[in-house]
Amino acid sequence: MSAATIMNGQNHQEPCDEEVADGLSAARLFGQGITYTYDDVIFHPGHIYFAAHEVSLATQLTRDIKLASPVVSSPMDTVTEADMAIMMASLGGIGFVHYNLPLEQQVQTVQRVKQQAIGFVANPVVLSREMLPHTVQEKQASNGACITDTGAVGGRLQGMVTVSGQVLTAEGVDPLTQPRQGVLPKVLDTTSLEEAQTIMAEHQLQSLPLVDQDGKLVKVAYKQLVAPSLDSKGRYLVGAAVGTRQEDRTRVDQLRSQAEVDVVILDSSQGDSTYQIEMLQHLKKAHPGLQVIAGNVVTGAQARRLIEAGADALRVGMGSGSICTTQEVCAVGRGQATAVYHVGRVARAAGVPIIADGGVQNSGHIVKALALGASTVMCGSMFAGTTEAPGEYFTVNGTKVKKYRGMGSLEAMQKGSESRYYGDTQHIKIAQGVSGTVKDKGSIR
Repeated sequence: MSAATIMNGQNHQEPCDEEVADGLSAARLFGQGITYTYDDVIFHPGHIYFAAHEVSLATQLTRDIKLASPVVSSPMDTVTEADMAIMMASLGGIGFVHYNLPLEQQVQTVQRVKQQAIGFVANPVVLSREMLPHTVQEKQASNGACITDTGAVGGRLQGMVTVSGQVLTAEGVDPLTQPRQGVLPKVLDTTSLEEAQTIMAEHQLQSLPLVDQDGKLVKVAYKQLVAPSLDSKGRYLVGAAVGTRQEDRTRVDQLRSQAEVDVVILDSSQGDSTYQIEMLQHLKKAHPGLQVIAGNVVTGAQARRLIEAGADALRVGMGSGSICTTQEVCAVGRGQATAVYHVGRVARAAGVPIIADGGVQNSGHIVKALALGASTVMCGSMFAGTTEAPGEYFTVNGTKVKKYRGMGSLEAMQKGSESRYYGDTQHIKIAQGVSGTVKDKGSIR
């Protein structure tokens, strides 16, 4: 009996239809002229011939910039400023500082990222003994909380609350709890980062306070989970968003000369324009060492024009974000899975990485974006509401929340993002996004 036949109960042979497809290839699926979102597609499992520890997530952000993690944070004013950019770089990714800021403030934000000590917490949570009943979660501490006699850095270290909630008492200090839960080793601020990592591993700690000779808290090291994203001088990588207007050329000049920004994104909802091509060509000529990401685009034809103009990477997506209404308001866009696949085909042939921007709601969407051709995935809503996101927490009906808004919302446009949607010369502003709130998610770490 051939492999194309099966036997029934009466020993009767029925031919198998060899033309029945056991799923569709990506080329066939996306070649039908139908647009698909991430939720419209699912991958078939394949044969596993490697162990999980053999998988590398290292990827190219641009032609010249490599990252250890394929996730970046969006240049939205409720997502990325200094704290987010620092945390993203410490985890092997990168953050892009939004440009709903005065030039001086955006420059200062990028400078702060560059000045942050590698391997140390940017804004450690510090409590006094009296504040100890407050939990780490309430204080939004991804690296635990230190306890000093003043409740601030510079006070005499008394102990630490670990991420798991264990209270450790510093050597030579009266127990913070009864009975004593554990002892925190004394580590001087002259200790190298490598030595601090070893001590954390030995004591199974996620963070480690470092003190001076008098026992006063100086800084807090954290356990490094992946290789951080660093520039050639050993500082955190950081990107910034800019527009395509004449004044944005000055903005880039200042970001480059004063803050040494590593990469800029030409932030536009529709990147296939004369304005962006001219800006792209200008920047590549004026700043030869600067990596420039162009977009947003959703078709192969759009991608080719920007690649020919000198783009070092492309940002893909239009109207797919959770609070973006471009597809409904302007009737343009594309399902994100289809957009990533088709732009990815063109960009890959030219050796240009692409960033899948928008529509990411869970880890499965990240996997789909990468498998369909993206080198990195840009997240906005996933990082909104985290400790590192800009803005203060407030309470709505007993729930702790932060603001989250689309850059095409009227609220964001009033802050300066209207040029992203070519609306800065219009008397009437047409919203392409909405504003809202998101629940507290804790730290992205």
